[in-house]
Amino acid sequence: MRRNSSITLLSVGHACVDIYQGAVASLVPYFVAERAYSYAAVSGIVLAASLLSSVVQPVFGVLTDRWAMPWLLPLSTLLGGVGIALSGVSDSYTLTLAVVALSGVGVAAYHPESARVARLASNGSHSAMGWFSLGGNLGFALAPVLVACVVATGGLRLTPLLVIPAAIGAALCLPVLRALGAQQASTAGKTVKGEDDTSSFIRLSLAVVCRSIVFIGLSTFVSLYTTQRMDGSKAAGTAALFLLYLGGAVGSVLGGSLANRWDRVTVSRWSYLLTAGSVAGLVFIPGPALYLFVMLTSAGLYIPFSLQVTLGQDYLPSRVGTASGITLGLTVSVGGLVSPLIGSVADKTSLQTALAPLILMPALSWLLFRTLPEPAVPQSVDAAPKGEDADVAHSPVQPDPR
Repeated sequence: MRRNSSITLLSVGHACVDIYQGAVASLVPYFVAERAYSYAAVSGIVLAASLLSSVVQPVFGVLTDRWAMPWLLPLSTLLGGVGIALSGVSDSYTLTLAVVALSGVGVAAYHPESARVARLASNGSHSAMGWFSLGGNLGFALAPVLVACVVATGGLRLTPLLVIPAAIGAALCLPVLRALGAQQASTAGKTVKGEDDTSSFIRLSLAVVCRSIVFIGLSTFVSLYTTQRMDGSKAAGTAALFLLYLGGAVGSVLGGSLANRWDRVTVSRWSYLLTAGSVAGLVFIPGPALYLFVMLTSAGLYIPFSLQVTLGQDYLPSRVGTASGITLGLTVSVGGLVSPLIGSVADKTSLQTALAPLILMPALSWLLFRTLPEPAVPQSVDAAPKGEDADVAHSPVQPDPR
C-alpha cells in the first residue's frame, strides 16, 4: 500500500476515534437540559473521560516501546464508541460516568500505538503527521454535528446510534495494519541513535499541559458560554463548538506546512503568543466577533499539536512510545482535571469570570517554548536495509501519533 493511502486511511480512522473525545463535550448541553446536571456535574463527566486516559495512555506508550500491538487499533476504536453509545441509556449519573470513562480508556489505548504506526507509515514526515492529526481534529469538529443530528432529534436515548463511526474506523485500520506488517518486521532489531533530552521533554510537557487546560476548558464550556452570549440559542452554542474543532483541523495542516519552512519550536512559540490574544478576545469581546476568536484560538492551539508530538519523540528517541503516551495522553488529559474547577467557579460567579484565567495558559506555553532547542532528528542504526527499505531506517523505530 502506498504511503499516501496508508496515511489517508489512518487519518480517517483517527477521525472516527476522536469523534468520541469531542462527543463528551458535545453531550454536555443535553445532559444539562434533560437531566438538570449542574456545571460541576457535567465537568465531572468530562473528568471521567479524561482521568483514566491520563493514567492509562502513558502505560500503553511504555508497552508499545517494547512490543508492537497493532490489534489495539480496532479494539480501542470500538471500545471508545461503545462507551459513548451507552452514555445516554441510563439516567444513573454513576453509570454515565462509568461508560464515559470506558470510552476514555479506549481512546487512551488507541493513540500511542496509532502514533507509532502513523509515523512508521509516514517515514517521519512532518506534513504526513500533520494530516494524521487533521483526521483527529475533523473527528472533534464532526462530534457536535453528529451528536446534534442524533440526540437533538430523539434525546439521549438515541446515543446507541453513535457507535457507527467506531465500527467504520475499526474496519478502515485493518488494511493498513496488514500492509505495514512486513515494514514493521523489516525494522526489527534496529536501535535509535541519539541521546534522550529529558529536561527539554519535561518543559515541552508543561507547555502541552497549559495548552490542554485551555482547549478542554473551552471545549467543555464554550457552547454554554456562547448560548448565554447569544440570547439562549442552542444552535449558536453548537456552532461555536463546531468552529472550535474545525479551527483545529486548519491549524494541524498549517502547522506541518509551517514546520517545513521554519523549525517546530519557532512555529509553536509564535502560535502560542498569538493564541493568548485570541483567547482574551473570545472571553471579553461581545457580539458575533466571538466566532472569529473561537476559530483563531482553535487554529493557534492546534498549529503546534502534531509538532509537539514529534518534538517529544525526538527529545526521547529511545522511548518514542512513552513520549507519545505522555504528549498525547497524560499532558493533554490534565485539562480534564482542571475542568471541574472551572465549573465550580462558574457556579459561584459566572462563566466569563471562570474562563478569564485561561488567557494566561498560552502565554505560559510561549514562555516555556522560549527555553526549548530544536532537536536533531534521530537516526536508526544496526542492520540498516538497502535499496527501497533504506528510507524506513531513517525514521525512529518506535514512533507515534489526537
